[in-house]
Amino acid sequence: MNARDMARRIGRLGLVSLGLVASACGGMNQADAREAAALTGGDPSRGPDLMRKYGCQSCHTVPGVVGANGLVGPPLAGIASRSYIAGVLPNAPDNMLAWIRDPKSVDPKTAMPNTGVTPSDARHIAAYLYTLK
Repeated sequence: MNARDMARRIGRLGLVSLGLVASACGGMNQADAREAAALTGGDPSRGPDLMRKYGCQSCHTVPGVVGANGLVGPPLAGIASRSYIAGVLPNAPDNMLAWIRDPKSVDPKTAMPNTGVTPSDARHIAAYLYTLK
């Protein structure tokens, strides 16, 4: 195999990999990702892995997050289009970040635990959630 054929194969593998990543991210499109990043200052492509790191999949069903089929909390499909977060906060980026970081400060009776999400990680998670329309 010559160098040109090798480069073509590597290029094709890259496109296949990119397609798999997009699929794993719940079919997030570029426009949604750019909008979510602008709203939150986060990188939506990092959200699914961070949600797994913090255990979100234990309680929530989340499109694009491997193993996220929990039934304790509400499913997060369409969260970007909802009027309220947790039934108490208007759905706005600052409120989403506050909820992710410290849900008990918003609603002391919530079942959602404080999982220690850092400010930076909260931005990435929120960015991902804002792609779920």
